[in-house]
Amino acid sequence: MTSSGGPGSEASAEREGRGRGQKLRRARHVTARGRADWAGPAGVGGATARAALPGKKAPAMDLVTVLVALVALVALVLLVVAQRLGLLYRLRHKVDVTSPRHGGELVAAVLRAHGVRFLFALPGGHISPVLVACEKIGIRVVDTRHEATAVFAADAVSRVSGRIGVAAVTAGPGVTNAVTAVKNAQLAESPLLLLGGAAASLQKGRGALQDIPQVPLFRTLCKAALSVRAVRDIVPTLRRAIATAMEGTPGPVFVELPIDVLYPFHVVQKELVGSKTPRGLRGKLVQWYLGNYLSDLFAGAWEPRELNPLGLSVPRASPGEVQRCSELLSRAQRPLVLVGSQALLPPTPAEELRSALQSLGVPCYLGGAARGLLPPECPLLLRHNRRQALRDADLVLLAGTVCDFRLSYGRLFGRGTAVVAVNRNREQLLRNADVFWKPRLAVQGDPASLVVALARSLPGFSCPREWLQRLREAESERERQNRAKAAVSPPCHLNPLAPLSPLCHLSPLSLQGQGRGVPLVSPEPAGPGVPSVSPVPSVPAVPPVSPVPSVPAGPRPRCPPRVTRPLCPRCPPVSPVPSVPAGPRPRCPLHVT
Repeated sequence: MTSSGGPGSEASAEREGRGRGQKLRRARHVTARGRADWAGPAGVGGATARAALPGKKAPAMDLVTVLVALVALVALVLLVVAQRLGLLYRLRHKVDVTSPRHGGELVAAVLRAHGVRFLFALPGGHISPVLVACEKIGIRVVDTRHEATAVFAADAVSRVSGRIGVAAVTAGPGVTNAVTAVKNAQLAESPLLLLGGAAASLQKGRGALQDIPQVPLFRTLCKAALSVRAVRDIVPTLRRAIATAMEGTPGPVFVELPIDVLYPFHVVQKELVGSKTPRGLRGKLVQWYLGNYLSDLFAGAWEPRELNPLGLSVPRASPGEVQRCSELLSRAQRPLVLVGSQALLPPTPAEELRSALQSLGVPCYLGGAARGLLPPECPLLLRHNRRQALRDADLVLLAGTVCDFRLSYGRLFGRGTAVVAVNRNREQLLRNADVFWKPRLAVQGDPASLVVALARSLPGFSCPREWLQRLREAESERERQNRAKAAVSPPCHLNPLAPLSPLCHLSPLSLQGQGRGVPLVSPEPAGPGVPSVSPVPSVPAVPPVSPVPSVPAGPRPRCPPRVTRPLCPRCPPVSPVPSVPAGPRPRCPLHVT
C-alpha cells in the first residue's frame, strides 16, 4: 500500500484538482449560456431577465405593468360590448318613444327623391308600411297578381324611362317568387331595386313567420344584397343601393327590410317586449336585453338626413383609346357598327348618340333596346344580311354588343377583320375572346360616350360610297324576297308574312320604338358626312288577305260517333259510347239536399 505522504497521494490529489477545475469551468460555461438565452438579444429585456433569475424577486414595477395591461384589456372588451349593444350611439342620439312615424315613410321619401313614380308590389304584412307611405306622397302603387310580374313590370319601366325600377315583395315565398324576374334584369343590365320584407332581426333563425335566409339567395343574382339593421340605416342603405344599381354596369340590387324597422315604436314594443313583468334574474336580464335592442333600433331614427341621389361613376374611354379607335376607323374601307342595348344607358342622351352615328356615316345594325334609334328612312340603318356583312367588313365596332349566341360566339367575323369592342362590363367585353375571336382594341367604358367622342374627333370622315351602296343593294334584294314570300298564298293555313308585312309600312314612325328613353321623333335628314345614297325604295301596298269565311248561323253540326280502333286485329271492334239523351239530368236517389 502507498502511504499518504508518498508519490501516490500527490498524483491522486493532482487528479482530483484537475477534475474539480473541469467541473468548475463546465458549470461557469453552462451558467453563462443560460443567462444569454434567458436575456435574449443584447440590450433587450436585460433587466427583466436578471430580475427573473432564480434567487431574485421581481420588482414591483413589473406587477403594476401587468395590472395596467389587464385593466386596459377589460376596458377594451367593455367598449366593444357597449358598441355592439348600441350604448355608445345612444349617448348622443335619443329615442322618441312617442312618435307615430314608421320606417315606411323613410323608404317612400328616398324613392320620391330619386324620381320614382311607380312601385310594383304584391301586398303583404311585412311591407305594408312601405305601400301606405308611398301612396300618401303620390307614388303610384301598382298591385300585381304575382311577385315575378311585379319585378318584370319594374324592369320594363326601367328600360323605357332610363330611371331605376322599384318592386316590393313580402318575406319568404314572396321573395323566392321574384328570382326569375331578378335574373332577367341582371342579364338585361337593367337598374332595378327590389325591396323584400323579412322577419325581425332578433327573430331570425327562431322560426318566425316566412323566415328564410334571403340575402345569400340574391348575392349571385344582384350587384349587391343588403339588409337594414336599424331605422336610422334605411336612408343611407337605400341611397347606396340605388347608386350601386345605376352606376357602372347597371343591374338589380336587393334590399332586405325587416319588419321591425318598418312599423312604429309602440307596435314593435308590443310585439317584442310585451307588457308582462318578468320574474327572476333570468327574466329581468332578457327583459333588459329586449328593451336595449328596441332602443338601439329606434335611436336617432327621425333625425334629418340627406335624401338626394349619390353621384354615379360611369367608366369612360381614355383619350388614348379614343385616338387609337379614330385611327382604326379612318383607315377602314368597309367599317360596320353594331349598337347594343348598353349604348342607350344614361348619361348620354339618345338624340346625341343618333346625331353622332349619322355624322360618322358608318352603316349600323341596331339590336336590343337600340332598335328604333335611327329612323327607317336613314340609309345607314341595316336589318338584313348581317352575317355576310360581318364577314366582308374590315372593321367592326361593337358598341355595347356582346359576342354571345347572337353573334355565333364571335365566329362571324372575317379572318382579317379588326374588332373594336366597347363595353362597361369587363366580363361582357371579353366574352369568348381568344376562343373564336380576338379584339384589336378592347375598351372598358360607356359605348355611347365613345361613339360621340369618335364623331367629334373625325368631323370630316366619310364612309366609302361603294361599301355603303353594296350593303344597300343587298338590303333591297332581301326586302324584295320578303315581299315575294308574303305574296304567296299557301293551299292551307295562313302565310305569316302576309298580315305582318303591311304593318312595317303603315307610317314613317311605325318602326321607331321607344328604347331606353328614346322618344318618338320624326325622321331627320342624314348628317353631312353621309354620302348621298338613295333611300330604301317605297314598298307597294300588299293586297289585303281574304278574310276567314264566317260560320253559318244555327246549331253546330254534330260529329258522328267515333269508333275506337281495336288494339288487336283479331279482336272485335269496340262499340261507340252511347250518347246521353237530351233533357234534364236524372237525379241520384241517394242525394239528399
